[in-house]
Amino acid sequence: MTQRLNYFDISAELSRKYLDFSTALKKSPMAREFGHLVDLRASQINGCGFCVDMHVKQARIAGERELRLHHVAVWRESTLFSPRERAALAWTEIVTALPAHGVSDEAYSAAREHFSETEISDLTWLIVCINGWNRLGVTFRTVPGSADAAYGLDKAGLQ
Repeated sequence: MTQRLNYFDISAELSRKYLDFSTALKKSPMAREFGHLVDLRASQINGCGFCVDMHVKQARIAGERELRLHHVAVWRESTLFSPRERAALAWTEIVTALPAHGVSDEAYSAAREHFSETEISDLTWLIVCINGWNRLGVTFRTVPGSADAAYGLDKAGLQ
């Protein structure tokens, strides 16, 4: 596989601003409640190995159970997620995949059964943010695990 450019260094100012945006989002109640699940599921859908690796490690460090992390990919069949978590995962999938004719009224109504207007707006911003990181990681083939030491992810004890 051809090594690609380091967008974070080459576009340093833009990268820092996007990181600031991402950091601000992580302070929201929705990020504290669903951030790891949203980040992992969107990254799986988008095929971003760097982000899947990073978000599994971050979730483990934060105390997420290992089996739940394995079940994120099959959350519909799993009994390990609450109805609210399931709604967040469903919203993550629809916003990440964006069907040809947009997000249906049915999908929006299903999300609104579990989330206030502010919550669904904040959750959508979380999804938008991770999708941007995924697109950068996939485009520039960021190597999974390559930033573990810089982000403290070596503390996850996963090799």
